[in-house]
Amino acid sequence: MEFEGTVYRIMPVTKGTSARGEWQRQDVVFEMNEGSFTRKICVTFFNKPDDVARLREGAAYTVSVNIESREYNGRWYTDIRAWRIQPKQAEAPAPMPDMPPIVEEPAYASAPAASAEVDDLPF
Repeated sequence: MEFEGTVYRIMPVTKGTSARGEWQRQDVVFEMNEGSFTRKICVTFFNKPDDVARLREGAAYTVSVNIESREYNGRWYTDIRAWRIQPKQAEAPAPMPDMPPIVEEPAYASAPAASAEVDDLPF
C-alpha cells in the first residue's frame, strides 16, 4: 500500500536485543490531508535508521507500507511498517492557456558578438 503524507513528528528510537540479534525501531507520525480534514498515521521503521535520518518534519513524502494485524491474548494489534520512502516531487506549474510557449532563440540567429569586429575600412 502507498500513501502521501507530511511528517508530523519523528518519535525517539527504541532499541533491544532478541534471539536473532539487536534491533532498532522508530515510529514516525505522518499527516494526510483528505479534503476538509486531516488524518494521522503512525508508521514503524524497523532496522532502517538511515531512512529515518533523511526525514524532515513538515516535508512531504510518498510512503510504501505493509499493514499487518495479529492476535495476542484475545486482542488484535495492527502494525504499519514502511519498506520504502521517497520525497514527494513538486508539481511543475501548468502553462498559461492564453500564452504561447516560450521558445529559446537559436544562437546562430542572434546578433554578432561584440568581440567580432567588422573591418569595413579601405586598405
